[in-house]
Amino acid sequence: MTEIKTEQPEKMAMGKSMKRKEDPRFLQGKGNYIDDINLKDQLYMALVHSPYPHANIKGIDTAAAMEIPGAMAVVTAKELEAHGVGWLPTFHGLDKQMVLASGKVLYQYQEVAACYAETREAAYDMAELVEVDYEPLEVVSTPFQAMTDDVLLRPDREAKTNHIYNWNVGDSSGTDAALSASDHVVRQHITFPRVHAAPLEPCGCVAEFDAMGRLQFYVTSQAPHVYRTALFMVLGIPEDKIRVISPDLGGGFGNKVPIYPGYVCAIAGALVLRRPVKWIETRTENMTSSFARDYHMDIELGASRDGTLTALKVNTVADHGAFDAAADPSKYPAGMFGIVTGSYQFPHAFANLDAYFTNKQPGGVAYRCSFRVTEASYLIERAMDILADDLGMDPSELRRKNFIRKDQFPYQTPLNFVYDSGDYEHTLNVALEKIGYQDLLKEQAEKREKGELMGIGFSTFTEVTGAGPSKHFDILGIKMFDGAEIRIHPSGAGIIRTGTKSQGQGHETTWAQIVAEELGLDPQNFLVEEGDTDTAPYGLGTYASRSTPVAGGALALAARKIREKARKIAAHLLEVSEHDLEWKDYAFEVMGIPGKRVTMKEVAFAAYTNPGDNEPGLEATLYYDPPNMVFPHGTYIAVVDVDRETGETKVRRFLAVDDAGTIINPMIVEGQIHGGLTEGFAIAFMQEIAYDEAGNNLATNFTDYLVPTSLESPHWETAATCTPSPHHPIGAKSVGESPNVGSPAAFVNAVIDALSPLGVRHIDMPLTREKVWAAIRDAENKSPAAD
Repeated sequence: MTEIKTEQPEKMAMGKSMKRKEDPRFLQGKGNYIDDINLKDQLYMALVHSPYPHANIKGIDTAAAMEIPGAMAVVTAKELEAHGVGWLPTFHGLDKQMVLASGKVLYQYQEVAACYAETREAAYDMAELVEVDYEPLEVVSTPFQAMTDDVLLRPDREAKTNHIYNWNVGDSSGTDAALSASDHVVRQHITFPRVHAAPLEPCGCVAEFDAMGRLQFYVTSQAPHVYRTALFMVLGIPEDKIRVISPDLGGGFGNKVPIYPGYVCAIAGALVLRRPVKWIETRTENMTSSFARDYHMDIELGASRDGTLTALKVNTVADHGAFDAAADPSKYPAGMFGIVTGSYQFPHAFANLDAYFTNKQPGGVAYRCSFRVTEASYLIERAMDILADDLGMDPSELRRKNFIRKDQFPYQTPLNFVYDSGDYEHTLNVALEKIGYQDLLKEQAEKREKGELMGIGFSTFTEVTGAGPSKHFDILGIKMFDGAEIRIHPSGAGIIRTGTKSQGQGHETTWAQIVAEELGLDPQNFLVEEGDTDTAPYGLGTYASRSTPVAGGALALAARKIREKARKIAAHLLEVSEHDLEWKDYAFEVMGIPGKRVTMKEVAFAAYTNPGDNEPGLEATLYYDPPNMVFPHGTYIAVVDVDRETGETKVRRFLAVDDAGTIINPMIVEGQIHGGLTEGFAIAFMQEIAYDEAGNNLATNFTDYLVPTSLESPHWETAATCTPSPHHPIGAKSVGESPNVGSPAAFVNAVIDALSPLGVRHIDMPLTREKVWAAIRDAENKSPAAD
């Protein structure tokens, strides 16, 4: 029998509930905007979690829990299944997920029961007293163990195997032939570890059925309309009887896209008990409810002697945990991993991926990346540096040699993407000049003569964002278009509503600027509303860097619809044909008669007071289905010093040069880049959700899963280039995810470059001091000098 933790998660000594507010684990669940919502007669909910990764549930005794003062009810899977709400659909619709564990638990911290009480303290005390009789089972802790099917994890599925799916794209036979004919082939196994978005606030909700029997659901959601539709599918409540309100969010990064079991349990409790129910995650619950990444990748990269790329082949094994709850479109079960060809011309390419169930938490959230782009970008950028080292080429020149050229756009990749625009060489040149590359090379050569370890790392990545073309993307079958509504008041002020939901991206500023630029009005006089399904037009939410490419496009086109109607009213005011007017300097002017003009503010007033024969009012609603995705890119350069004796890495400089197409607000872009780079730094050097062989989660709080502070975070240098997207209404791409996508490879490439004189070829993230120190010692022990 494998060793299993027997202590109940979040367990505290009895008789200490009044001191619970002093316990840091409890406080980590506070600070949530949802927690400020307090409704009359509100109840609190706490969840019971399994201490075992894999076990049969022999019985559940709730008697002791119900003796707690203020206890109201305990719900298990049995009660949920009796009402037909025992399972959740996953957003891609290819799997389903238990709300509460039924029959057996499949991962440590899986939800087993929900407790409802008059106070938060009482609910947590109830959860501690629910007695569950477990029979531990053999644990499958890696996808490689899952391949044997010796332990079948999901007997509920028709397919009696731990294998979830196979996905592949490209020309397999042509790629194999090209690799065989290549002068040089890089072969490397590279893992992108399991990580977590770790937003500032955890998830939470308040569920209430009002006097009319309508569900009022306050929730930390990045996609409120999708939640409403999903809740209809789970609960059978008609959508007109569901209102989802997502207030200000303290970060999301993809963690607040899925629907979690706690949400369904809160709604079920509110329905049965006829009182509002609040649930706020603890930090441990947040850390153990979902994950991102966890890809095990084998790459073969072919090249000629002069460094010209000939072929790319990738085989990946993905660990999806107990349920395939990855937020990927149904047509792309492995997400946008096909972007693995990066910024380079490959005559032949093939990518293959197999996904497996294990006894780990489900999730696969799109953590600040458009569905697996981060893993793909990291893989190709690491492989390019390994190839450069093998061939003795400068890594920047190897990239330059193989870039897709500016005159080749739109560019059809061998893995079925059509890149819209880019100028990779120009962006690289800007970065090299700004960082002072030649001086750095000279300094590095001098340090290496002294035995000092200095590294320069590159990442010249291409991103794919703007999840929106209905031919590619969906959630629960709903196509990923987006809606926008603009209403201009008589004074020229207005209201903007979209189906997106900001978690700190600055939509309130950006949306107002887009509309104001199109209409010649003051952006400070626009009210921006998101997150309320009663008022916002239907939209698929904010994640995967889709807000500006999709909702921003919808806003620009909706504003242009208003401008065309305003043109008719302006023609009436100026007593000319609308065809005699031109939009010039933010006003309608009669062509050939300078000075005969009316502003949009004047037209707005006339729309309600003197519209002539035109329909009164000035507003528009538009749903935008973009023709293609957008493809931002960047060149990132990291400069590091590695202490040979301790393995400690110091990031001396980091430069990010991003091409996000048309930039709407430079300050917001700068903030997005700084935040994403800080997350990329954390992933590269300190973060991993690790498990032991028994399936025990070793990163359940911020003591074990570190987040960088201002003390650890490097100073960020930024610059920008611009190749507008030819198909986007304002030429915008996106930038929110790029720094998280591009920076891990730059950091790792820099460290490996520092260690390359020792013969170190690769180290998997996170590059902790201990791991780097061990690599240095191993390399020194293997060197001829050591013999």
